[in-house]
Amino acid sequence: MAFDVQEFKKEFQKKFEELFAYGYESGSKTEQYIALGDLVRGLYSDDWIQTVTDYNKKKEKQVFYFSMEFLPGRMLKSNLLNMGIMDCVKQGLEELGLDLDEVARAEVDPALGNGGLGRLASCFMDSIASTGLAGNGNGIRYRYGLFKQKFINGYQIELPENWLRNRNVWEVRKENKAVIVRFGGDVSFTQDGDGKLRVHHENTRDILAVPYDTAQIGYNNGIINNLRLWSAEIPYGDEARFSTEEQREEVKRITEVLYPDDSNYEGRLLRVQQEYFFSSAGVQSIVRYFKQLKLDWSLFPDKIAIHINDTHPTLEIPE
Repeated sequence: MAFDVQEFKKEFQKKFEELFAYGYESGSKTEQYIALGDLVRGLYSDDWIQTVTDYNKKKEKQVFYFSMEFLPGRMLKSNLLNMGIMDCVKQGLEELGLDLDEVARAEVDPALGNGGLGRLASCFMDSIASTGLAGNGNGIRYRYGLFKQKFINGYQIELPENWLRNRNVWEVRKENKAVIVRFGGDVSFTQDGDGKLRVHHENTRDILAVPYDTAQIGYNNGIINNLRLWSAEIPYGDEARFSTEEQREEVKRITEVLYPDDSNYEGRLLRVQQEYFFSSAGVQSIVRYFKQLKLDWSLFPDKIAIHINDTHPTLEIPE
């Protein structure tokens, strides 16, 4: 991606003033990072759109990678590197009196994973984008992630990791891609006049799964795949069914923390709800995509591959 230093300086200053209504010199490192992240995201948006367009036009087979964890780490520098504009941005910031390393340190590490499992998932996403393979990630957008650890008077204290406090500049909320995930209730089947089987749901607890998409940028190849993380919300127009604070909290808890305490029945139930929630939402998203291809269902395995990372997403097999 070609980018001129002078052009970058001009666009960075403009972006900062649009966001904060004063000059970048007066801004905090967090504000400077947010402005830079927003600018960078705008730079790769055309490639992101083109990648999706090409996949759909060619009807390429795509892999969908389901994982309870994703641990991408701080994304600013990796995105600059993969886009081939690291040196340009670094020089431009220096000429503006800013240091890229200091600005990058303002990025909060996404609290979406615990360790090896999440890192494996993110390395997989990076690899398939860099090798030009069509692939997508599916997971949960945890509000607090695992936890933040502190030691006070010699004891470990676990505190919520509020990694979204200053918003995540890399994600894009896609309300138009939201789906309903149904818990509980009764399921019945009927056949219509054409002999097609119809499914009927009754007495279910419906939760809205809203996707937040994050670009997975390939290294110097213009390929941008997608990581889709789901957030649990009350369905629009259905607020009356969640009238109490406890009912509303039950919805929030589904995507609140990674690996909730499972030492009791309630905790184990919550973990199963999390696993079913993102498995169902992800599969619904895949089915919707395949329908758009207007192909015979016998070709589903020729166009779709589903990979599960560990046992957490196994509910999608019967789903």
